[in-house]
Amino acid sequence: MARIYKPARSVATSGTALTKGWRLAFEHRSRPFLDPLIGYTGCTDPLPQLELSFPTLRSAVSYAQRHGLTYVVQRKRDKCRAGAKGEATRRGHKPSAAFTDATLDRLGLGSLQQDYGQALDDADHGGEPARRETWSSPMQVVNDPTLSLSEKRSILMNWAWTEYLVDQATNEGMPEYWRPSRLDEVEQALLSLERQVGCIQNAGGRQAA
Repeated sequence: MARIYKPARSVATSGTALTKGWRLAFEHRSRPFLDPLIGYTGCTDPLPQLELSFPTLRSAVSYAQRHGLTYVVQRKRDKCRAGAKGEATRRGHKPSAAFTDATLDRLGLGSLQQDYGQALDDADHGGEPARRETWSSPMQVVNDPTLSLSEKRSILMNWAWTEYLVDQATNEGMPEYWRPSRLDEVEQALLSLERQVGCIQNAGGRQAA
């Protein structure tokens, strides 16, 4: 996963020299770890240390497409979002198809990409039954008997997108977003949901036989 974004001005300076153009950064392919000896956070993946600069968004996207990279374009936050109590959920848009497909591939659920895309489209046009803040944990969404399978999929994938944005905002030094990301928790809930669906389908097949 590559992330394309426009650098923001540092709060410590009024200069804008480093905000020109666009950047392409690579996401971690393995989880960071805490070095037990010196206490620093380490990682075995060298790609996140690499950032590429481009004069325009189009050139950055063209580079990603030429090299077959899955990418997400992050726009600058507008004034309304900047003043919203620091919650990435205020961004108010559904996850990109690239993010959804990459997440499902990583979880071994790539065959469900079309189903999740349809669930997100249905939620976008029909409205979700409630905001994800209705549930204190992702597993509560999985176990909520009032929700359909499509609703559970759309809520959890939107929740995963929110936690991804929180993670990225924290990495970019936005203090209002400093809270632990729950992306792992949401991904485990997605896996649990699809395991339950598989069990139900298998049980139905045995009964029919």
